[in-house]
Amino acid sequence: MTEAEQEKAPDLSALEQEGEIAADYVEGLLDIADIDGDIDMDVEGDRALVSVVGLKSTELVGPAGEVLEALQELTRLAVHRQTGERSRLMLDVAGYRERRRIELTKLGTEVANQVKERGEPKSLQPMTPFERKIVHDAVAAAGLRSESEGEEPHRYVVILPA
Repeated sequence: MTEAEQEKAPDLSALEQEGEIAADYVEGLLDIADIDGDIDMDVEGDRALVSVVGLKSTELVGPAGEVLEALQELTRLAVHRQTGERSRLMLDVAGYRERRRIELTKLGTEVANQVKERGEPKSLQPMTPFERKIVHDAVAAAGLRSESEGEEPHRYVVILPA
């Protein structure tokens, strides 16, 4: 591995530490809210992944994942407070993000095919950065280009013809 690759490679122990801090924080929140759920930790690519599993309700996800996004930001702040480093931690609750990833990949592929057929750009609804990334990846896999436009929280993806 070259020196440049070593600098870009994620520090596995630091990511595991982020996951542990985040898991402790989320577990504390679950205890305060008297919500039963188990915590799973993993490292996926260059980020820690903490999942709350075994929940029977979606109250920690909220409409369109809004509560989950807020919990993720609070958890990232808790990690930052302890490590002093910005966290790219991903928090999932009851498999919501994985289900959303599948839906958005399908959407990105379908709309890319429509744009190929019609030759006209198509704008999608506003999405979170996580959601836009999934759509951009699906569009690229379909052989087209996409861009994000607008300002947060109303930023959206535009799929462009070839």
